[in-house]
Amino acid sequence: MGIFSSKLLFQPSTQQCCEHKKRKRKSKCLHDSETEEEEELEDPLNTPRRKKLKCTSKYIYQTLFLNGENSDIKICALGQEWNLHKIYLCQSRYFSSMFCGSWRESSMNVIELEIPDDNIDTEALQVTFGSLYRDDVLIKPSRVISVLAAACMLQLDGLIKQCVEIMKETINVQTVCGYSSAADVYGLDSVKNKCLEWLLNNLMTHQNVDLFKELSISMMKQLICSPDLLVTQVEMDVYTVLKKWMFLQLVPSWNGSLKELLPAADAWFSQRKNDLEENSITFLECEQGCQFVQVFRHLKLQYIISDLNSVRIVERDALIPSEWLSSVYKQQWFAMLRTEQDNDTGLRLSSFDSNGRIIFTKASGYQIMNFDKDQEQVVMNLDSRLLIFPLYICCNFLYTSSERRVDSESQQDIPDN
Repeated sequence: MGIFSSKLLFQPSTQQCCEHKKRKRKSKCLHDSETEEEEELEDPLNTPRRKKLKCTSKYIYQTLFLNGENSDIKICALGQEWNLHKIYLCQSRYFSSMFCGSWRESSMNVIELEIPDDNIDTEALQVTFGSLYRDDVLIKPSRVISVLAAACMLQLDGLIKQCVEIMKETINVQTVCGYSSAADVYGLDSVKNKCLEWLLNNLMTHQNVDLFKELSISMMKQLICSPDLLVTQVEMDVYTVLKKWMFLQLVPSWNGSLKELLPAADAWFSQRKNDLEENSITFLECEQGCQFVQVFRHLKLQYIISDLNSVRIVERDALIPSEWLSSVYKQQWFAMLRTEQDNDTGLRLSSFDSNGRIIFTKASGYQIMNFDKDQEQVVMNLDSRLLIFPLYICCNFLYTSSERRVDSESQQDIPDN
């Protein structure tokens, strides 16, 4: 018998192949990991390690400034002492000149600082000295003027610049007057201009009792004189603001809301008026009021007297000298007479022939017209059959803004003869 032999061939499935490869990769990864660990154990000096280091600036501030370690000079001021280091103090031009020059203090270990500026206190000196030992300084807006004063005294330009930026970013109703005064003292034109810009935009639109109390006479004069003062209504509103402001300058102890301010001011000035009538003078002519003349002088009275109600209020208050009003009344009255009685032709239209002779002319005559925004009105009607182009137009206008027609009311005020 012959021998029968056979060979069975086995083909693994795809899934089995993948599992086999995964096991192979996993095995390789484990092998690599073990190899790395072995290498680290074999050469620990060359293996990098991560560790968070303490901030150098923070360490310097804490150790050298707050703890005063290795101090080589003591600074005394306002009853307090600071153990500091000359090498850090020399960042200040004030101390650099002191230590490097031929001054007596250059060889002293204890320095007594004279503080001539009332804005400087111990807290401001603490912040200022500390700024020499660290990269950044946190300054509250409520403390920025004191820190600025100390920085200016010690001639720290970087700290002064930081104070300037803080001031410009934090101008508001509580800070604007203080910042503006400080800008005057320390020569910060950019801060002063920012404060002025803020006041011009907010004096009329966001009135505030505390702000009126703080605004000096010179500052209010500068605001009223400026053409950039934002007035959203009429000139009479400027007069009313000045009246409230003047009252608070004279009675700074008054404590009430903005809504109560105008009635309180009217009542107070009414009482003064009764006292002044015996001498036939207005409030701005009396001893109390004369200091405010330079501000009220810049009111645009010609716009105020164009409204009957406004005129009545101004006359009732008796704040403004009668001579001021008389000159404005006269000026406005002459302007009206010239317009009505000077044979004004108003709008005149003419057409000429080739030889320059007038062949057509027409005038509208004197007219009074009231216009609303974007309103159009017919001034003259023309017959196109009579027109020869080109046409030449001559116009005379007297324009008055925000004027009310009060003819009927004025007639009621005139007594019968």
